[in-house]
Amino acid sequence: MNEQRNMILAIALSAIVLFGWGIVTEYFFPTANPPATRIVDGKEVPVARPSDVKSTAPAPAAPAAPRDLATVRGESPRVAIETPRLRGSINLRGARIDDLVLSTEKVTIKPNSPPVRLFAPQGTADSYYAGFGWTGQGVELPGPDTGWTAPQGAKLTPETPVTLTWPNRTGQIFEIRLAVDKDYLFTAEQRVTNRGTGAVAVRPYSLISRAKASKDPDTWTLHVGPVGVFNGVANYDWGFEDLVEEGERDFASTGGWIGFGDAYWLAAVVPDQRSRVDAAFIPPTETGGFRAIAYVDNAVVAPNTATAARSSLFAGAKEIKLLDRYTASLGTPLEQAIDWGWFEWFMKPIFKLLNWLFAQLGNFGLAIIGLTLIVRLLMFPVAQKQFKSFAGMRVLQPKMKALQERYKDDKPRLQQEMLKLYQEEKVNPMAGCLPILIQIPIFYALYKVLLLAVEMRHQPFILWIKDLSAPDPLTPVNLFGYLPWDPPGFLALGVLPILLGVTMWLQFKLNPPPADPVQQQVFAFMPWVLMFVMAPFAAGLQLYWTVNNILTILQQKWLYSRHPGMKEAVATAPAKP
Repeated sequence: MNEQRNMILAIALSAIVLFGWGIVTEYFFPTANPPATRIVDGKEVPVARPSDVKSTAPAPAAPAAPRDLATVRGESPRVAIETPRLRGSINLRGARIDDLVLSTEKVTIKPNSPPVRLFAPQGTADSYYAGFGWTGQGVELPGPDTGWTAPQGAKLTPETPVTLTWPNRTGQIFEIRLAVDKDYLFTAEQRVTNRGTGAVAVRPYSLISRAKASKDPDTWTLHVGPVGVFNGVANYDWGFEDLVEEGERDFASTGGWIGFGDAYWLAAVVPDQRSRVDAAFIPPTETGGFRAIAYVDNAVVAPNTATAARSSLFAGAKEIKLLDRYTASLGTPLEQAIDWGWFEWFMKPIFKLLNWLFAQLGNFGLAIIGLTLIVRLLMFPVAQKQFKSFAGMRVLQPKMKALQERYKDDKPRLQQEMLKLYQEEKVNPMAGCLPILIQIPIFYALYKVLLLAVEMRHQPFILWIKDLSAPDPLTPVNLFGYLPWDPPGFLALGVLPILLGVTMWLQFKLNPPPADPVQQQVFAFMPWVLMFVMAPFAAGLQLYWTVNNILTILQQKWLYSRHPGMKEAVATAPAKP
């Protein structure tokens, strides 16, 4: 019957929207994070994740062969950086912030795991740094090998800014005053004092440079690579490969920001928002890596005067609340470093609700269960109509079959009579699709939150589930780790995706079977297909769907207990009229 086919089509399209990326994930969607743990000989052990470091610490390649980090770091004088969330140093040769680790973010879930390294000096394999400088003509300028001086014993902390100084040979004094807050924001004031005999023209710039592209995949649901806001509009159109293939990209803007983003980390420079800015993404060359650079207006410095330009550097984790705060304080939407897509208006409230539940419950898995309960409560009346519609359609099937036989050669009349039948029996054939359609944006929002929000990284649930943003690591396919074999993603059926398939099968068993044998077969194998499709996805998504299935089953049982006649009608109505 056409209405039932429409319903099946809606369900199928919904499934494609929700899970179609599971089949083409390599090309369009990133998979969930790699499992934080694995089962070996029946014991749970942490999984090393070198990509966390490699994907967050790349930058320009040095001309010579890459050397050890400690060796390169010891080749030049440095000023220590120490904040509650950052550790590292400033390279006084070139005035670069090129040694930075995120002390509160770990590479793995292992207790003694090292912190994530964001910046590394030029000369190392994964160099990545920020710098500040000037261009100009007719004046001696500091360059990449310039030796700057700092006060003896200086240390950059939130309480103690540091000023770097370099005088040239014609009377100009260049200064960079660096400050840092308690999170991830540096402030740089670039000052030029002219004690020479003639005026000079200088143009300040700030830059981010990295040797390599990110290891994180750049997809249409997750932007990784060059990112910025120009004239108030975020630009996610260019990736690392685009720069290599198509060359430099230039932008003219008032204010804004520019930098490079990974899945969870960001390095971006933010010029003064009142300035006219010329910005560019530059592809790698023989002597340097990818660069994101922002120039502000030229300044003419007369003798015995000075000029200064102020800019900021964000270097850290893309925490949503923090980016929102910096958006307000800097006057530019740094929050757009996270590409929420078209449904930002819906996804951010989902994140805020999850974060609030996490703060109340202390466990992100419990927060996901809490979100599921809230969604089910809000949808309770709609779901009730869905179940009643399923039962009503099942009871009407003999009458509908009779109408089809009577008007099989008169399709317009058949549609009129069926519509009349629905009105007389007060049955809406599409009511069963509404809850599925409502679930799509909720499920997708949760998917994006797990994919984008660093707040959810490495969050445990219970027992063997140590990272809800990674797939369930416990799978019977390799006898729960006793066999020395790691199955591919779609075969690594963890406990949660198996429970998801079983609960969906039970849910379908409670619904009236479709009259069409083909539709019956589709519903029969759909739970097991989706079980495999969901295996590579984040355990948090699997948990949400499994709990949602369980609550749906309980709601159906409750409905049947209150309306025994409905259950009897569903059970006794013939499968085929």
